[in-house]
Parts: sequence; C-alpha cells; structure tokens
Amino acid sequence: MTTSFPKPTVNKTKLLYRLPSRFYLFQLCILIILAAVFSWLSRDEGLDRWMTGYWFDAVSRSFPLQNDRLLDLLNHRLLKDLVIAGGVIALLWGLWRRQPRLVVVALLIGLGALTVGILKGFSHHSCPWSLMEYGGNAASYPLFATAPADSGPGRCFPGGHASSGFGVMALFFMFYRERPRLAWFFLGFGVFLGLAMGYGQVMRGAHFFQPQPVGRLVGMGNPGGALRRNFHLVS
Repeated sequence: MTTSFPKPTVNKTKLLYRLPSRFYLFQLCILIILAAVFSWLSRDEGLDRWMTGYWFDAVSRSFPLQNDRLLDLLNHRLLKDLVIAGGVIALLWGLWRRQPRLVVVALLIGLGALTVGILKGFSHHSCPWSLMEYGGNAASYPLFATAPADSGPGRCFPGGHASSGFGVMALFFMFYRERPRLAWFFLGFGVFLGLAMGYGQVMRGAHFFQPQPVGRLVGMGNPGGALRRNFHLVS
C-alpha cells in the first residue's frame, strides 16, 4: 500500500521585491548627468536644428512628411495605442489576478506619460511646423528663456509621444528578479522604441529631437521615485 502526498502548491504571484539602495543611487546619478546633457543640448539647439532641417523642404517651406498617412498611422497612432492598450490590460489583469508587480508596472507606464502630458500643458514651446523658421507663425526661444508674446500654441516640450514607447522600460521591474536578461532586454527595447517613435515625429515636423529623451527623464524620475517604496513591501 502506497501513501500519496498532496502536490506542493506553487505560488505564481509575482510579488513586489526589494532593490538595493545602490540601484537607486546609480539611477539618480544617471538622471542628473543626462538631465544636464540634454538641457545643454536643448538650449544650444544645434543638434535639433540639424536633424529637423534634414526633413524640411526650404523650397515649399514645409515638411513633406507632415501628413504622410503611413507614418501617421504606424508611428503616431498605432504604436502609441498599442502601448496604452497594453498598459490598461496589464493593470486590469494585475488587479484581477492579484499580481502587485504587474499593477505597479502598469502604473509606472501610465504615470510617466501623465506627468509628461501635464508638463506639456504648461509649455510655451511650439512645435517646429508652427515656427517661423519652418513656415509657421510662432517665435522660437531657447530652453529656460522667457517666452515671447508670439510663442504660438506651445505644448511641444517635453516630447509626449515618445513617452509611450519609453514606458515599455517599466517591464524591467517585472522581470529583473527572476529573469534579469529579459529585464535588460525590455529596458533597451523601451529606449529604442521611444527614440524611434520620437524620431518619427521629428520627420513630420511635429517635434524637435531633444524633447524626446527629456520626456523620458521626467517619466523615469517622477513615477520612479513616487513608486519606489512599493518595491519595498515584500522582500
């Protein structure tokens, strides 16, 4: 006669975990350095003008790809909508299945984009296609300078569209503990996706390039610090 034992239960819930203090110190140092670099580049404007000028037609005084249907559909709408939908699904699934780590990742994605969107609402910097240099009526001015009276519609700094792509970087926290290689892949993929989506807007004349990484710095700094303590609930 054999005695059967019940199978051990496996907890598949991905709990929150503790990250070492040096991780946050390293991130803070990187943020400060990158913030200084991109702030200087944004004020200098040389790189932005060079990259934007490549896609500007001086003869027609316009951006030929401004209304390009394929670029608008794939880059401006589809990719952004996919990231947003993925974040919403992750949040709902995490709440339903009681996966706190997935919930926090979804919140990181959403709060990053929300923070950038709020900052854009107070910005007087207009997009390239609205500036006088590129066929518009608005005046441009350096970062941190006083906004002129004819600064135009504004709402173009920091770059909001790319923040959706950069939001994928939040998946780093989902896999870092059990699968660090996959975590670093998503971190790199998020950087690539955000820059690619941001550059797609540069091609259309919708943004300068520098506001794209600046938007990611805001997204990394604010929600990351606000939700840091959540990763200390479970060791």
